[in-house]
Amino acid sequence: MQLIAGNWKMNGSVALAEAIATPLAAAADGLACELLVCPPATVLAWTAQLLHGSKVMVGGQNCHAKASGPHTGDVSAPMLKDAGAAWVILGHSERRADHGESDAVVRAKAAAATAAGLQAIICVGETEAQRLAGQAEAVVAAQLEGSLPDGFAGVVAYEPVWAIGTGRTASEADVAAMHAHVRAVLVRLLGEGGAGMRILYGGSVKASNAASLMAVANVGGALVGGASLDAADFLAIARAAG
Repeated sequence: MQLIAGNWKMNGSVALAEAIATPLAAAADGLACELLVCPPATVLAWTAQLLHGSKVMVGGQNCHAKASGPHTGDVSAPMLKDAGAAWVILGHSERRADHGESDAVVRAKAAAATAAGLQAIICVGETEAQRLAGQAEAVVAAQLEGSLPDGFAGVVAYEPVWAIGTGRTASEADVAAMHAHVRAVLVRLLGEGGAGMRILYGGSVKASNAASLMAVANVGGALVGGASLDAADFLAIARAAG
């Protein structure tokens, strides 16, 4: 079953959480995919309350590698779990670029998430300069090798950095080629676990292109940014999944 995950990023209020969560909870039973929303930490517990008892899952957008301690402003994996999260997004390109998160940092966070009982979505993807230089596959392979803990059993999301929030989407051929490459790397690193792991595509996914993207081989769902902030748009993407 495909997973459609919504990353609200640094957007969200109690009112917005209600506007998104209420229609999602009502529609989730009729979907042929799994649905996940990842609100900002300030409204995570409220969103989890709104979605309690529904089929919509809730996740965080980041966590610290430590379970607790003197880390002002940070949120740990156990805290996310306590607030009602079951998932967490890690290694998003915006975290890697804006906060200097290395593969080693992402790997440590993923281990912490697993220890806390959270499912992790680990993001990888190349910049436009790296793609133009013919380095896309090597960059993504290196990120997977450095970011996945031993025995990782979560989800991987391929998000070409140049397609995030730009309105540009990778071609179906490009998505197919990269997802096949990611699959090969996962099998090499994780064996049988890598063969069945879901690989999400992210990067300007919207209702108009979701069906064609979700039909590409090795695409196990989508990590949706801007379109996840509107319940109708997000549901239209979910209905395109199988």
